[in-house]
Amino acid sequence: MTISHAEKQTRIDLASAYQLAAVKAWDDGIYTHISACVPDEAGAYLINQFGLRFDEVSPENLVKVNLQGEILSGLGPVNKSGFAIHGAVHSTRPDAFCVMHLHIDSIIAVSAQKKGLLPISQHALRFYGDIASHPYQGLALSAAEQGQLIATLENKKALLLQNHGAIVCGSSIQQAFYLMDVLDKACKIQLLAGSAENIIIPEHDVCRLTYEQLCSDGDSEGQFEWPAYLGLLNATSQKNEGDD
Repeated sequence: MTISHAEKQTRIDLASAYQLAAVKAWDDGIYTHISACVPDEAGAYLINQFGLRFDEVSPENLVKVNLQGEILSGLGPVNKSGFAIHGAVHSTRPDAFCVMHLHIDSIIAVSAQKKGLLPISQHALRFYGDIASHPYQGLALSAAEQGQLIATLENKKALLLQNHGAIVCGSSIQQAFYLMDVLDKACKIQLLAGSAENIIIPEHDVCRLTYEQLCSDGDSEGQFEWPAYLGLLNATSQKNEGDD
């Protein structure tokens, strides 16, 4: 299969995101997905082969699909129902080059809390006004629910799926991974903080200012951190090889 240099790099970055997610224990068996647009190929996306663990994903075994989850190239199978969320977001959010949908324990726990993510940490303030919440409606994502999900997400970077997990949209794979990492930590901090009655919440103006400061990198967000993430992945791989 002949691919462009841009697609090759996207495959490398996306496979790295999967493997890093495994290092951080963000995987859920063979479920959940990270998808990315294929550069210069409208309507084409890369996603993991269904049945592989995240640590088994490589640039070569990523599958190219269309918005319906139908295979354009590569070996299947593909989890079409799992891609339904990704297809819905990609179809309406051209800015979402990468869409991450994960079942991270800390995020599921916070998604089940009535007030959702609270602005009680600097990490949570990255999502101040930039995260929405979607009610749980069962396993299958119907066409009607897809419309509701997209309407709730709007142009926000993140969506808490109540009792389920989260969606994060990134203008790059690097940004999406970084934002999921920040969201995970924000949720862990909230769970550690305990009862909401005893939590200090900064004033609105301070929260808004901090959000703007944290977003000052714009589309470069995550790019500065990416080499450090890859360093973690390399160090983990070397350790595992040493243990063998």
